[in-house]
Amino acid sequence: MSSPFDSLHWIGLLLLCFSISEAQPANAQTNPSISVQAPTVSPSKTYDSAESPTEVKPVDFSQGPKPQWIWGPSASVNYQLRKTFQATSRTGSIRATCDNRMRLLLNGREIASSTEWQSPVTVDLSRFLKVGENVLTAEVGNEGGVAAFLAKMVLETPDGKPQVLVSDTTWECINPAKPDQSQAIKSLGELGKSPWGNVFDSDEQLNAIERNVFSVRDGFQVELLYTVPKEEQGSWVAISFDEQGRLIASDQGDKGLWRITPPAIGSDESTRVEKLNLDITSAQGLLHAFDSLYLCVNGGPGSGLYRARDTNGDDQYDDLTKLKSLRGGGEHGPHALRLSPDGQSIYLIAGNHTEVPDDFQSSRIPTNWAEDLLLPRQWDARGHARGRLAPGGWIAITDPEGADWEMFSVGYRNPYDMDFNADGELFAYDADMEWDMGMPWYRPTRIVHATSGSEFGWRSGTGKWPTYYPDSLPPAVEIGPGSPVGVTFGYGTRFPARYQKSMYILDWTFGTMYAVHLTPDGASYTAKKEEFLSRSPLPLTDAAVGPDGALYFTVGGRGTQSELYRVTYQGGESTEPIDPRDEQYRDLRHLRRQLENLHQSQENPAAAVDFLWPHLGHPDRFIRYAARVALENQPVDVWWNRFAAETDPQRIISAAIAIARQGNSEHQNQVLKSLNGISFATLSEQPQLELLRAYQLAFIRLGQPEVEQAQATLQKLEPHYPAATPELNLELCQLLVYLESPTVVAKTLQLLKAPRGDETVDMQNLLARNRGYGGTIAKILANQPDREKIAYAFALRDMKKHWTIPERQFYFEWLSEAAKWNGGASYRGFIENIDQEAYDNATDSERLAVESSGARQPYVAPELPKPLGPGRNWTVADVEAMTEEVMKGRDFENGERAFAAARCVLCHRFAGDGGATGPDLTQSSGRFSLKDLAEAIIEPSKIISDQYRAHVVLTDEGRVYTGRIVSETSESLILLTDPEDASKVVELSRDQIEETSPSPTSIMPQDLLKDLNRDEVLDLMAYLLSRGNPDHAAFKKKR
Repeated sequence: MSSPFDSLHWIGLLLLCFSISEAQPANAQTNPSISVQAPTVSPSKTYDSAESPTEVKPVDFSQGPKPQWIWGPSASVNYQLRKTFQATSRTGSIRATCDNRMRLLLNGREIASSTEWQSPVTVDLSRFLKVGENVLTAEVGNEGGVAAFLAKMVLETPDGKPQVLVSDTTWECINPAKPDQSQAIKSLGELGKSPWGNVFDSDEQLNAIERNVFSVRDGFQVELLYTVPKEEQGSWVAISFDEQGRLIASDQGDKGLWRITPPAIGSDESTRVEKLNLDITSAQGLLHAFDSLYLCVNGGPGSGLYRARDTNGDDQYDDLTKLKSLRGGGEHGPHALRLSPDGQSIYLIAGNHTEVPDDFQSSRIPTNWAEDLLLPRQWDARGHARGRLAPGGWIAITDPEGADWEMFSVGYRNPYDMDFNADGELFAYDADMEWDMGMPWYRPTRIVHATSGSEFGWRSGTGKWPTYYPDSLPPAVEIGPGSPVGVTFGYGTRFPARYQKSMYILDWTFGTMYAVHLTPDGASYTAKKEEFLSRSPLPLTDAAVGPDGALYFTVGGRGTQSELYRVTYQGGESTEPIDPRDEQYRDLRHLRRQLENLHQSQENPAAAVDFLWPHLGHPDRFIRYAARVALENQPVDVWWNRFAAETDPQRIISAAIAIARQGNSEHQNQVLKSLNGISFATLSEQPQLELLRAYQLAFIRLGQPEVEQAQATLQKLEPHYPAATPELNLELCQLLVYLESPTVVAKTLQLLKAPRGDETVDMQNLLARNRGYGGTIAKILANQPDREKIAYAFALRDMKKHWTIPERQFYFEWLSEAAKWNGGASYRGFIENIDQEAYDNATDSERLAVESSGARQPYVAPELPKPLGPGRNWTVADVEAMTEEVMKGRDFENGERAFAAARCVLCHRFAGDGGATGPDLTQSSGRFSLKDLAEAIIEPSKIISDQYRAHVVLTDEGRVYTGRIVSETSESLILLTDPEDASKVVELSRDQIEETSPSPTSIMPQDLLKDLNRDEVLDLMAYLLSRGNPDHAAFKKKR
C-alpha cells in the first residue's frame, strides 16, 4: 500500500491515545513555546501471551445500574476522577468513554486512552485487578463545550453474581492544580441522555479486539513520553536526533519543527518540548550532518531539499536555504534522508510521483529507462498513477551543498524510508498498491537491498514486473499489506544482540513495528520479519535510536493524534554492544562492489569489459546484475564482437539483455540467433525465465522481429508450453501471444480449466489490528481470486487470431465467474477492462456469438432512484442534532437507496460497489464522526484532500479546464473533468498550459442532501457509518 500519509490508507484508523500533561513549571508557564510532560509506562503484554488476537471476553454491560455522565464543578477544568473499590477476584471488564478525552489507570497502570466519545473503549481487567482494594483513576480533559465521563465495570465474584460499578456522584474529583482538595462530582445524567445517546449500544464494541495495549517482545518496555497537542503542534511524521542528543520532530502540516529533550531513562524528569523558530514545515526527512539540519520537505513551503544552520552559536537555527527544488509532492513525494556510510554525501528517497532531480549530473543506472512491457498495459482501473512512467520512485545521492546529483536506484512505488547496515549496504522499505490485491501484479510491501544501479520494476497499473525478471532485483523479504513509514537499524540500542542488529521498519496501517533480521546470502541478503511491537490503533510514523540506547518512535500522520514513545529493554539478557558487521560472504559483496565501481563510463572501457565479462555468468544473481549494469555503461561497439562469439548460455543471456537495452534494431538478428542457439530444455528454471525475458526485451527494445526470426523463435518456444511452473507458463504465454502462436489459445484455455492450487495465508493477528482495512482483506482471503489464471486471461485478451467461437464463449464465461471473486478496490474494474479489451479484439461474428449465447452481457448503466423527499436545505447542525437517532432503529435498505438517490454511488465505492472518482467510503466510520460526514457532504469545499482537489487549467488558447489532476509529468497533464465518469479526461501538453492553480471549490457537488427527507438523511448517515453491514447496531429495531 501507499505511504501512510496516502488517503488510501487512513481508513479505519483513529488514534485513541491521550495523556494529560502535568502542571507546567515556571519556565514553561512564562514561555508558551515550551511544554513539558511526565513519562508513563504504557500498558503492554508479551507476544508469548498473545499468539492469537486477544479478544475482550463478552460481557453484558446492560446488567445492573446505568452509569452516569460525570465531571467536576467546571467544564473548563481537567480533572482526575477516582473510584476506590474492593474486588473479590481478578476477573472483570470495563467500558468507558469521555467527551472529549481520557486516560484510564487502574492501580497506577494505564489501561486505556481515548479521544473520541463516540467510540467507547472496552478493556479486560484481568492483568490489572487485584483481590482487595483497587483504585481506578480517569484523567479527563475537555476541548470546549460540554464535558462528561462515563464508565461501567462488571467484575466476577466467587458466588457467580456480577459486581457492577458505575460512574456516579460517589466518585472522588481532584483538580491537579489543588491535589489536596477533593471537589464535588457533578452528574449530567444517565447513559442514554442527549447529546450522547446510548453510546454503549454498539455491536462493534462487543467481542472487540483489545485496544491501546502494546504487544511487545519479552523484556521490552514502552513509555509514553509526550502527547502532542494537535491544534498547536500538529501531527509528527519525522524525527531525528541532533548532536546534543535532542530530537527534532516535524509536523506533516503547517505547525513547523519541534525540539524534544527526553528525560533520562528511569528518572523523574519530564519530556521538554520547544518550538523551533524556523520558518519551515512539512519535512518528511530530517538529517543532522555537516553541522547542519537537512530537511526533505514534501509540499508545505515547496518540495525540495533544505538546509538549516546555526550561524551564531545561540542553539537556534537562523539560516535556512533551499538547496534543491523537487517536482512532486503529496503522499508519493520526496521522503527520507540518510548520510552515506563514508560521511561525505546525502541519500534522498522519493515516491513515484516525484520527478527525478532536474539536471542530475550522473546515474549509476543507464538513464534510458522504459516501461519494458511486451503486451499492452492497462492503467489502474480507478485511475491511480495514470500516466506515471519509469523510473517510478527513486534514490539519489547529493553532496552537502545539494549541487551535484547522481541517480542511484530506481523502480519503486512509494518507499518512505531507508537505512544503511553496518557493512554500508542500503535497504529500503517499499509500498504495495492494495487496490491490486487479487491480481497477479499485486506486490506486497517489501524490504529491498538497494544496490548501485538497482531497478525494482515498479510500473503503473498492470505493468509491475515479476521479481524474477533479470533486469530487476528481488526483495530481501516481503512484509505483506501495510503502509511503510520509518526505518532504522538498531545500532546503538541497549538491546540483546539479536535486536541490536535488527532493521526496524514501521507499518502505519496495521500499527506494527517489525524487527527484520538480515542474513548474508551471497552478494546480497535474505531476511526474516518478526513483529517487535504492535498495538491497535498505532499509526506509526518514524523511529530513531537515541544516544541513551533507547529506541524512540512517533505516531501520527494525516492529522491524527501524535505521540512520542520510547522503547527500553528491562529483561535479563546481556545488552553489551556487539560488532554488527557480517564476515560471511564478504568476498562476494566485495566483488559486487568492484563491479559497481564500473557503473559509469570508463577511461579504458576495454579493460572494464575484460574484468566484468566472466561475471555475466556468475551463479549469484546480484553479481550478474552488477556486471550487466557495468557492461551497459560501456560502449556497445567495444564488446559487440565478444557477445557474438560467446558460447556460455548465462553470459549470452546477460549480454543479450544489455544489448537489447543499449543497442539498436541492427543488433536484433544476432541477439535472436544467439538466444535461439541456447538449449531451453537443459536450463534450470531461473535461467529459463531469464532467457524468456531476454527474448521479450529483444522485441520490446529492438523492434518487431523479421518474419523468419519470429518463426524461428516460435518454433523454439512452442514445444515447451505448457511448462512445469506458473512462472514459466506466464512468460511463455506472453511471448506466444506476442508472436501470434496458432496454439496458444487452446493451450492456455486448458490451463484456465485446470483445478486451482491451494493458497492459504494466515494474517489473523495482523488484520485484527485494523478492523476496517483488515476486514476488507479478510473478505478477499475468504473468496480470493486465482491470480495465476487471471494472468493467463490477461495475456489472452490481446490475442486477436486463432480463436474458435466456443473458445471465445468459454473465455468470457470464465471472466464472468472471475468477477465474483473478491479483490482490492480495482479488482472488479480490472476484470471489466480485461473483458472489454478482449471484446474489442474479437471479430464481429465472435462478438455476436458471445452476446447471443449469454456468455457476456453489455454494460448497462444503473438507473438511479429518485429521492422520496420532500427535501430541505440541510445544515451540518441539523444533522449533528440527530446523532442519537442515527445510531438506532434505522433502515438499511433505505440508506442504500438514499446513497444512490443522492448520486453518491456514481463517484464513491462503498461495500464493494460504486464509482471510482471519489474516495472509498466503506471505512468512513473509522475516520469520520457524524459531524465530519455531514460537513464532507454538505460543505465539500471546507476541507479538500490534496488527492481529490480540483485544479483550474488555463491554456494558451484561452480555454479553461477544471478538474482533478489524475497524473502529470514534465511533458503533460491529465485532467479528470467529470467526477461521475472516470473515462472523461483531458490530456494537455505542458506547452499548451498557460497557468494551473488549485480550485477552492471541491469537484464534489454541493446540496446533495437537499432533495432528501429526514428519514432518508438519517438512514443514509447510518448506512455510511455501518460500513455496509446490515446487521450493524444502527439498524436494530427500536424496542
